[in-house]
Amino acid sequence: MKSLMKKLEHLLELGGTKKDIVLLTISGISLVVSIFDLVPLPFDAAWAAIILCGIPIILEAVIGLVTAFDIKADVLVSLALIASVCIGEDFAAGEVAFIMQLGALLEDLTVAKARAGIEKLVHLTPQTARVLRHGGEEVIPAEDVQVGDLLRVLPGETVPVDGVITKGQTSINQAVMTGESLPVDKSAGDEVSSGTVNQFGAFEMEARKVGEDSSIQRMIRLVQSADAGKAKIVGLADRWATWIVVIALTAAALTWLISGEVIRAVTILVVFCPCALVLATPTAIMAAIGNATRHGFLVREGDALERLAKVTRITFDKTGTLTFGAPKVTEIKSLSDDYSEDGLYRLAAAAEQLSEHPLGKAVVQCRRESNGEPLPPAAEFRMIPGQGVSASVEGHSVMAGNAKMLAENHVLLPESAKAEAARHQEKGRTVIYLAVDGKPAGYLVLADTLRPESAAMVRSLHQMGVRPVLLTGDHKNAAAAIAGQLRMEEVHADCLPEDKLRWIGSYQAQQQAVCMIGDGINDAPALKKADVGIAMGGVGSDIAVDAADIALVDDEIRELPHLVALSRRMMTVIKLNLTFSMALNFLAIALAITGILNPVVGALVHNAGSVLVIINSALLLKWRKKS
Repeated sequence: MKSLMKKLEHLLELGGTKKDIVLLTISGISLVVSIFDLVPLPFDAAWAAIILCGIPIILEAVIGLVTAFDIKADVLVSLALIASVCIGEDFAAGEVAFIMQLGALLEDLTVAKARAGIEKLVHLTPQTARVLRHGGEEVIPAEDVQVGDLLRVLPGETVPVDGVITKGQTSINQAVMTGESLPVDKSAGDEVSSGTVNQFGAFEMEARKVGEDSSIQRMIRLVQSADAGKAKIVGLADRWATWIVVIALTAAALTWLISGEVIRAVTILVVFCPCALVLATPTAIMAAIGNATRHGFLVREGDALERLAKVTRITFDKTGTLTFGAPKVTEIKSLSDDYSEDGLYRLAAAAEQLSEHPLGKAVVQCRRESNGEPLPPAAEFRMIPGQGVSASVEGHSVMAGNAKMLAENHVLLPESAKAEAARHQEKGRTVIYLAVDGKPAGYLVLADTLRPESAAMVRSLHQMGVRPVLLTGDHKNAAAAIAGQLRMEEVHADCLPEDKLRWIGSYQAQQQAVCMIGDGINDAPALKKADVGIAMGGVGSDIAVDAADIALVDDEIRELPHLVALSRRMMTVIKLNLTFSMALNFLAIALAITGILNPVVGALVHNAGSVLVIINSALLLKWRKKS
């Protein structure tokens, strides 16, 4: 028996949307021929629709009953089909089968359209890679690349794995991963992600993340896990559907016994199939997931949007979430008449250009972004751990570091400069002191800068009745400075991972649904603990993304209010769908009991309801929150 069931399941899986369209076309033509008697045949032409559209429904019902005793819509539809045939209503049976399969096709098309934005990632998976071995180049399957392999990527090719460029310069189209419309210039030392496209120059790279660990494979796993069937409310609809099957069978039997008219009982079976009820939730969820994808969100859990609709607090990590997560030079102060601020900046960046320290790299990058001129070469470079760097630039001895470095080299800072620097440090900023030729020259101020869209995003959440909370491991001064700019009243600083868990747990104990947004490994426990976890997929760690329910691929935090509003709109659509489908079912059964509806009209009314539910859900695909 199990072997037979597997064969039947295999038969049902064959083909796809194109096959369904062909079968529906043939079935539709056969119904037209049947109702108008266009061609003289020894049998009713409606049998073509019964066989092509009805047999798969009956097989699904049999498989569900035998393998899992699954009493769902297919059982009622099958009974309606068989009963219609038994009483000679061949056209009604064919029409029921045809419209049921038409509704199923519309659902498939809706779901396919909803998922198209993320499923295309699967087709972007690189198939081959050029590996440099034994002084030559070898083309191998991309899945065979190992960590540490040296690869060559030619213009126009897709980057096969995540890695770092070791030789060459190019521009990379990163739209698939970050949503950036313009190519990004890359050179030796820059990271590249699998699935992105090399635009211009050839380059060599070292593989860092391969196979299932690569960026494109992570995205594919997110696609595969976006399953609307996981939503709790779908389970509720399924439980209703089971009870409706029982009620429908009971009503049909009683109506037959009381009225003596089997056609009324058959009509009840036709109109009471809970298809619209079952379609009401998954179609809305999948359409909402498709909408979210268009705005940069990958939904990993089907019920995540349902949970998000109930959220009253959103807790934010600071670094990398509300801010860029990278230090930027925000102020330059010259203490010497011999150097302008720009001249001092130039000397500092030149001295730091060989530094491996993140702050040194930030100084160099910020200088290059603000002034594209090449930096002068640095000689006699020295890096002193825990202090700073020194180098010879254009004949000048330049030191860039902390107060300890200057003190050990007998460079005395003015008291006024110390006081100004202290005020910056109180606000969570970093100060790099500069000395030229053994004399104090000035300092640079670095700070993690706020994302330009963060303020508007927080303001929009306030307007929606959602309270934003800052949960950060940063010093309280840095946290307070960011919270002040964003007008966030609730701030918790110096948080360890367990502190974030404790705060989220305290809100949940107050019966408040909490959403957590973060990007780092230390945010993973909080992302799991919260009712909904959203990870910054672009800058976030792998662990944070894996722990979250939703990933924000392009890090465009400004879209968060849209996602919250979308989740609420989705729940409204689901409730409307459920209410409409239930009302239609009970109205139709009342008309069927009184004999007003016959099986043919009943099938039209019932399946028209399913189509309307699908159309209503599909409207979510392009829904947009009003500003």
